[in-house]
Amino acid sequence: MTERLYYHDSYLKEFSASIIESDASGCRVCLDRTAFYPTSGGQPHDTGTIAGVPVVDVSEEGGRIVHVTGAPVPAGIAECRLDWPRRFDYMQQHSGQHLLSAVLAGMYGAQTAAIHLGGESSAIDIGADLAEDRIAAAALRANEIVFENRRVSVSVESEPAGLRKPSGREGPLRIVTIDDLDRSACGGTHVRATGEIGPILIRRLDRAHGNLRIEFLCGLRAVARARADFAALSDIAKTFSAAVDDTPELVASQARQLGSAVKAAARAEGELARIRGRELYQAAAPDQAGLRCVVDSGAPQEPELARSTAQGFTAGPMSCYIAAFAGERPAVLLAASKDAGIHAGNILKEALAKLGGRGGGSAQMAQGSVPAGHSPDDLAAALLRALRP
Repeated sequence: MTERLYYHDSYLKEFSASIIESDASGCRVCLDRTAFYPTSGGQPHDTGTIAGVPVVDVSEEGGRIVHVTGAPVPAGIAECRLDWPRRFDYMQQHSGQHLLSAVLAGMYGAQTAAIHLGGESSAIDIGADLAEDRIAAAALRANEIVFENRRVSVSVESEPAGLRKPSGREGPLRIVTIDDLDRSACGGTHVRATGEIGPILIRRLDRAHGNLRIEFLCGLRAVARARADFAALSDIAKTFSAAVDDTPELVASQARQLGSAVKAAARAEGELARIRGRELYQAAAPDQAGLRCVVDSGAPQEPELARSTAQGFTAGPMSCYIAAFAGERPAVLLAASKDAGIHAGNILKEALAKLGGRGGGSAQMAQGSVPAGHSPDDLAAALLRALRP
């Protein structure tokens, strides 16, 4: 069994330990005592050095703490050093998670179902669909408790009472307590007071599978992210030659104008495509049966515009329009006027089935595709054969 120094002192940065076990490579070692936290309970492992050799992973295996190193570690007594900035960062995130979870439970009865402490951001999943204003209120209250600098303490208790969430483990439990707020069973590393958590910043809310995921950052992560957000917002404000506070409404206004312009352009493109279709109709000569049929080699590649061209062409009587498109799965469109005596959907479906493809549609408009290996000319020819057997 390894003595877990981090249970008693999360602030221990350096220590000496004896190597009591090592594999043949010398890169998986066990110490008689360690301050390196193994990946557990949603908190990632510590890094640092053992005898000057980098520690790249730490895991728990049957009561032993296994340290994976980047090179062999010599036997004997080793001087060990934690990557303190990484350790303290996760202490801030983990204590911040306890604080935020406790506030959400206290204010709204929203219990935390899962936690995720990541390298870039952290998150908690709660089984309640809270509105954004409620999450904002909880974040404000959590930050107020940060400023109150309440004591965070660790104890080992045989029969702990008042836990926010019951523990399924038997025997003595390690309890992390935030004064007058929270008591939770936890084996992780934590700060000594809420003031050391630093600011708590809510970044994003995602709703899925009945849970609400709240992404957050604490401490120096929150400061860095807020600084980056402000820099990005300032750059946007400079683009508009406006004050930062005026930027959201300016961006919203520009987005509305852009949306209107895009819709107007789409309508114009559609009308031009229909005009082109009418021009193609005028240029097409009728066959002996009086049917004007065209294979449009210059059809727009955008499906909606191709459909508009087809509508323009088949607005004329006794008309049939074919357009084929290249791609991973070559596609084809067939349209016919109501008086052409043609059911576009049935003809296209039957013709494409012979090429291993599929498609369908109404009597006036149908679309489909075939597997790779066929050219657009193949599709057009197949439809012409179906129309003129």
